[in-house]
Amino acid sequence: MRFSILFGGKAGQGPNILTHILGEALVKQGYYVFYSRDYQSLIRGGHNFNVLTFSDKPVFSNDSGIDVIVALDENTEDIHKKNLKREGIVLNGKHENMYFAGLLFKSLGLDFRILEDELKILKKRFDENIKEAKKGYEDGKQNINLPKASGKKSYFINGSQGIAEGAVKAGLDLYYAYPMTPATPVLGELAQKQEKDNILVLEMENEISVINAAIGSAMTGAKAMVGTSGGGFDLMTEALSLTGMAEVPLVVYLAQRPGPATGVPTYNAQGDLNIARHSGHGEFPRVVLAPGDPKEAQEIISQAFYFSQKFKIPAIAISDKHLGESFYTLADKPIITKSKKSTKFRRYNSYEKNPQTGSATEDAEIIKANVEKRIKKVLEIGKEAEKFTQYNVYGKKNSGNVIVSWGSTKGAILDAINEGNLDCKFLQVLYIEPFPKQIKKELEKAGKIILVENNSTAQLSGLIAEKTGIFIDDRNKILRYDGRPFLADELRKEINKKIRGR
Repeated sequence: MRFSILFGGKAGQGPNILTHILGEALVKQGYYVFYSRDYQSLIRGGHNFNVLTFSDKPVFSNDSGIDVIVALDENTEDIHKKNLKREGIVLNGKHENMYFAGLLFKSLGLDFRILEDELKILKKRFDENIKEAKKGYEDGKQNINLPKASGKKSYFINGSQGIAEGAVKAGLDLYYAYPMTPATPVLGELAQKQEKDNILVLEMENEISVINAAIGSAMTGAKAMVGTSGGGFDLMTEALSLTGMAEVPLVVYLAQRPGPATGVPTYNAQGDLNIARHSGHGEFPRVVLAPGDPKEAQEIISQAFYFSQKFKIPAIAISDKHLGESFYTLADKPIITKSKKSTKFRRYNSYEKNPQTGSATEDAEIIKANVEKRIKKVLEIGKEAEKFTQYNVYGKKNSGNVIVSWGSTKGAILDAINEGNLDCKFLQVLYIEPFPKQIKKELEKAGKIILVENNSTAQLSGLIAEKTGIFIDDRNKILRYDGRPFLADELRKEINKKIRGR
């Protein structure tokens, strides 16, 4: 059973609070919940909506069909009624958002005390909220019969919280950022943890200041991290080369959104894979890692700290808006990789340097030796990476149909496979750089390779061709580049078409 509820209204009307209150309540009742956010780059007005999907089985994405529309304004019903299922219902009227909370809890047959507990946790305007919620609950009637919940213990978390939690557990000392959607939530999450977790969070005047300040902190031995999106990362790339030359450990959180330029600031894309791999001038080693859910976000960011400290390199954790801002129900706890601080206070230089003195040099032999030392690290990093899970395999592991993808597409692919019982195997790539050697063997066994990506140029496909010599047929590429994430039911149909050769 998959059940979907859409909450929509103008910015400022409170669809986010409604969605999260219900999500938290359902998770505590033992259901699996996933919800995503769709909002315009506006503080007030416009049209924002969230889609919450829950089930008695694990769920990691949304579908196109909606069972209930909670319309905080008339515009919501007008826009989304085409997606309402035949037996679906609409909750509307000129009421406060908490009235709809009561109405919805009654419709689902949830005890009012569950809603009351969530409003106590919310704290804000409790008396006013509980009054409105009671009105809605009294006016409503139960018209939805929920299946029995799994009862399995789980936790509710989004990707931004996962990045923040993982960084703190990995020993973060300082986080620098300039606000840029969709990286900004990590800035907020870490700012709230400063006193409790003994970290320092600083918002600088621009992205150039951010990365240079972080490099300065890292040179003194601190575990430093920066966060930004594509446009901000562009500004950081010169300094990224400095980390390669000076051998400074730095972790970069790159949260993707549609580009180029300002693009569509509050929507989703996977268009920055190539810039994460190739940004910065000259030749120097780096690590690029891509989580697919909030648990992996915690694990991957801790691994980024591990590699950056062990090899004194930049380590980039690449995510996107959909992963960063969507909430997932997860049961398994993350495995955090511990790392020791390795940087000692010494003389640093942006020039090629004499390793004994730290002074700039133009000596040909020293330059050659330094370059070879940096390139040797690439091999060492690749060997070290083999100690970690570099990719995951899901689905029917003996199938000749292989789906390959990375990042936030994981959720929709898993749901598409599980709900449709598709005859396919899914390879989820976690390590972009260094690229897993075993992937080549996995793909060589495939009868058909199907690529799924949120970009228009199939950047992972290009990486696979570069590293393995295997080219994916354009007819077997499923690409979405309209700023929206994949929906499980639509993706299931597309995968089926590729499997059948249509």
